[in-house]
Amino acid sequence: MNKTPKVIAIIPARYASTRFPGKPLALIAGTPMIQHVYERVSDAKRVDDVFVATDDRRIADVVEGFGGKCIMTAASLKSGTDRCAAASKKIKAGIIANIQGDEPVISPATIDSAIAALVKSPGSVMSTAAVPITNPDILDSENAVKVVVAKNGDAIYFTRSVVPFLRGVHRQEYLSRFRFLKHLGIYIYRTDFLRKLTKMKETPLESAEKLEQLRVLENGYRIKVAVVEDDSMSVDAPSDLYAVEEFMMGLNVKEKRSGIGKA
Repeated sequence: MNKTPKVIAIIPARYASTRFPGKPLALIAGTPMIQHVYERVSDAKRVDDVFVATDDRRIADVVEGFGGKCIMTAASLKSGTDRCAAASKKIKAGIIANIQGDEPVISPATIDSAIAALVKSPGSVMSTAAVPITNPDILDSENAVKVVVAKNGDAIYFTRSVVPFLRGVHRQEYLSRFRFLKHLGIYIYRTDFLRKLTKMKETPLESAEKLEQLRVLENGYRIKVAVVEDDSMSVDAPSDLYAVEEFMMGLNVKEKRSGIGKA
């Protein structure tokens, strides 16, 4: 019987951001965003341990202040993936879960589903999650990444466009005629592949769409997609904070009714 690999969640977080400097420390309902993310990830049953990977002492101080764990990484790293790969060299894990530091309402169940998708698929090197789109505004937003999935759960393509094109169908009927999926900001890697990925060169589709996961597909690797029920909401700019607070209020009511979450 194969033993389940140890799963470590890493939350990459940097202070310097062109659009939103100090974003991980922005307060949401009076609590730093990075703490919200850390606590949500910690509630995932398939995660054995959680670390924040940062290059800034201010973020590390806040994380350690609420009892979290930090790994310091170089400021020169260009992406969250690079930061996770660097941090993975300081820990022992068979699987690394990269949870974006701007996902304060990510569902623990979503994290568990994405991890399970990789664990149950020995031939895959990576997994992620997606949720059915019900809002036409999301369907048409280039900021909402869509994913097309094969019958076996493998990702076929990630895009900012509306894919597939429904021939002979009016745009108003799209959501009633096909299950479009929105990609969620969570990436689960086999540790050895994560380190290999950061050494691969940027690919043409990745460059065109500005989506790093396309580098994986273009190099012939498989990504499993867990289709989940719970949507999430990322913080890209200060203007997003109020919307996330409102989303969080509704989420708390839902979880209390279902008995999910901490007592």
